[in-house]
Amino acid sequence: MITGRVTGRITVSIAITSGSMPVLADRLARDWGRNRESTRGRRWVREAATVVGGFTWIAVLGQVSVPLGFTPVPLSLGTLAVLTAGAALGWRRAVCSAALFLVAGLAGAPVFVGGHGGLGVPTLGYAVGYVFAAAGAGWASERGLDRSWWMALGMMTVGSAVIYLFGVPYLALALDLSWSGAIVQGMLPFVVGDLLKVLIAAAALPGAWAALGAVATRTAARAQVTAQADAAPVPPDLVP
Repeated sequence: MITGRVTGRITVSIAITSGSMPVLADRLARDWGRNRESTRGRRWVREAATVVGGFTWIAVLGQVSVPLGFTPVPLSLGTLAVLTAGAALGWRRAVCSAALFLVAGLAGAPVFVGGHGGLGVPTLGYAVGYVFAAAGAGWASERGLDRSWWMALGMMTVGSAVIYLFGVPYLALALDLSWSGAIVQGMLPFVVGDLLKVLIAAAALPGAWAALGAVATRTAARAQVTAQADAAPVPPDLVP
């Protein structure tokens, strides 16, 4: 464990654990399956459904796009979809979801942005970057970095940069562009939009954890009230 503390008027405490912590998908599975018997087959089905759900989230949300006339790369919600899926699923499931998205697109399925698919898509590099960005976001979430706004903001910023590391060089190769031309067409027009998406994702993740905590607190309170009512002695005049 790595801990740090800065004292003074403002106190900041940071703890990063080396082990794996539950992610949002784990918490939801635990809460929804609380009263169900957990078997190996049921767990496999749940894991497969989670991976397919992550793939669907990336594929569907990524189709929300706005074409730009000067570049084949449109404005889209793909980055938001990948980073939130990675953080919510954990790195193993997230890699499977993003890899399934990549393989489906390479096979010709119209899952890439704009409804495209196949090897000749100039935005293919971004789809490759999705796998690594999802893995990084999932790994960070398993260390608890999605539970604080500042940590989630840093995690999402790094993930967005990873997507550019793959997308921009591939765009340069696919269109025979110079490095500066690839940056102008494949990164600069999207920085502001990606910053907004990073801010949304960084706010949504801690918010989701807070909402789940509030639901769990209310559920526990209701269960306690019910248990106390069941344990209360029956007045003698009500005994049959």
